[in-house]
Amino acid sequence: MAEKSRNGSKSRAGSAGGNGRKRKTTASSQPAKGRPGRRAKVARAGGVLRRVLTWALVAAIWCVVVVSGGLAWYAYDLPEVGAIEKMTRQPNVTLLAADGTRLASYGDRFGATYGLRELPPHLPHAVIAVEDRRFYDHGGIDLRGLLRAVYVNLRDGRISQGGSTLTQQLAKNLFLTSERTLKRKIQEVMLAFWLERRFTKDQILTIYLNRVYLGAGTYGVDAAARHYFGKPATRVTLYEAALLAGLLKAPSRLNPTRDPAGADQRAGLVLQTMVEAGFVTTAQAGEALQQKTPTRDARDDIAPYLADWVLAQVRDYLGGIDTDIRVVTTIDPSLQRIANEELTALLAAEGANRKAGQAALVSLAPDGAMRALVGGRDYGDSQFNRVTQALRQPGSAFKPFVYLAGLEAGLNPDSIVKDAPVRVSNWTPDNYNGRYYGDVTLRESFARSLNSVAVRLTQKVGPKTVVATAQRLGISSDLRPTGGIALGASEVTLLDLTGAYAAFANQGRRVMPYGITEVRDAAGRLLFQRDRTAGDPVVSAQHLAQMVNMMSATVVWGSGKAAQPGRAAAGKTGTSQDFRDAWFIGFTAELVTGVWFGNDDSTPMDKVTGGSLPARLWGSVMKRGLEGLPQRPLPGGGELVAQNQQDDSIGGFIDRILKGLTSSSTPSGATQRPAAQNRPAARQKDDLPFWQQQEQRD
Repeated sequence: MAEKSRNGSKSRAGSAGGNGRKRKTTASSQPAKGRPGRRAKVARAGGVLRRVLTWALVAAIWCVVVVSGGLAWYAYDLPEVGAIEKMTRQPNVTLLAADGTRLASYGDRFGATYGLRELPPHLPHAVIAVEDRRFYDHGGIDLRGLLRAVYVNLRDGRISQGGSTLTQQLAKNLFLTSERTLKRKIQEVMLAFWLERRFTKDQILTIYLNRVYLGAGTYGVDAAARHYFGKPATRVTLYEAALLAGLLKAPSRLNPTRDPAGADQRAGLVLQTMVEAGFVTTAQAGEALQQKTPTRDARDDIAPYLADWVLAQVRDYLGGIDTDIRVVTTIDPSLQRIANEELTALLAAEGANRKAGQAALVSLAPDGAMRALVGGRDYGDSQFNRVTQALRQPGSAFKPFVYLAGLEAGLNPDSIVKDAPVRVSNWTPDNYNGRYYGDVTLRESFARSLNSVAVRLTQKVGPKTVVATAQRLGISSDLRPTGGIALGASEVTLLDLTGAYAAFANQGRRVMPYGITEVRDAAGRLLFQRDRTAGDPVVSAQHLAQMVNMMSATVVWGSGKAAQPGRAAAGKTGTSQDFRDAWFIGFTAELVTGVWFGNDDSTPMDKVTGGSLPARLWGSVMKRGLEGLPQRPLPGGGELVAQNQQDDSIGGFIDRILKGLTSSSTPSGATQRPAAQNRPAARQKDDLPFWQQQEQRD
């Protein structure tokens, strides 16, 4: 037992000793096992870091490559920076009246180039205050201003503030298009940096002020100042500088000649920003607002409708405009102003009461040279030209072609025709006053504008003959050869109708209305000249005299007597169904003028006939326009003139109760042309309008 016990103790001791050695061995061997583990971990961590750094470096390299490639791609088609030395612009077109005065100017215009020291300080200050207050502090891109613009736009829920600097704007204006793409924006930034490295701040601002677009075709502050204020940029006031700076936001919308209130409000905002920027005091800004300068458009604007028509013709003649040109028109500025004034005044005085919303007028020389054109009551409200574009029913103003066809078929002014009800299919035309006069002469039926007679004449000669007659004299619109052609059922333009009447004033020769005599480039080289070849004869001498005789009666004692201009005249009234259109077309020896009244939506007027407002406008324009000129006989020798335009016996003559007409070509109450000693004294040649002087020279 003892032995066993000892052996057991030994065994335990050995075990204990063995265990102790194992623990010792284990303890001594643990560091050897731990060091490689930590190294492995470190190695693994280092490998990850190396991989991260490697990939980061690779990514950075690729980013550089991509960015560089992108910049190279965008830079590849950057415009030539040499364009900064050039004036790339649209050709300028200057329209001149026949007497050489300036009517209008279109296209791009540049004024004088000024340095900053030559301009009043408040002009560049106004631009900096409202467009780029930190202009002198940034390097072409204003990150602070960009972030502020983003914040303001997000706050307002709309794009109310831009983030482009003046340098960016200059880069865009000089080199780029207005498209809104990422490519253009990147190119704008690149060019802005180039400008900042190439030029000083003052140079950039100088270039900007001399090149920026400020509306109405003007580039640079000098061109704009001359256009809007009639003065050079060196003389603009504080208010004018604020107004010009305000245009930068929206040059067309804020144009002071189109929206004075909007431009003024914007100028006030600019003055406020100048106060905030410390450029002016509150008192100075307030004083500037109290001393507003009325703006003016350098274009006289006496003939904007004509200017549009002429420009379209220039493009047709030249096949495009690629250089500055000067266009000499046929317009008489004095007559144009008279036409503007009289038309506007009559519409304002009676147009509203008579529900006449629009009117138009055109005056031609007998050969077709346009002397005046008013395409509507207000060009600013509507650029639609009612002289050249509006197709309207002429009513009885179409009858001269019907009666001419009748004369060519063998009738004469003294031929007896019947005024009685006539039926065409399901249509029975009535006379305006609802009365029928029985047997009348052709002259009286024309002067009274009797509808039944015109319809009978059309039946006699045939609608196709009437259409052919009208087209022969110059009507170019589509005419329908039906019974309604007798009373002007087919639509025509005022210019077409007036041009066709001009054949009677042009000794029976066809007339093509025109408004341009010549076109020259800036060097004076002739690009176009009007061919002065006379038109083809379209009315014989006999029929011309007969037509003039009948058309004179209309003015002397017929439906158009309200048009009497105080000299020999002939013409015809016209009124379409339900008073939708009212016309008077007529001529003297000097002028052929057509007038139309109506509404663009064809709503009826309040009983406005051709013998009322149109005849009155025609008479007032012709009387003022020809005042003081020597009286001349109408062509053909068949004219009638009133001896006393206020003589009630004229009305007595035309009253059917008398049941009579003289067999001569001179009706009762009218005489042949007054003796020379009774005519107004003739003006000296130098006092005559330019076109009268030209006729005397020719």
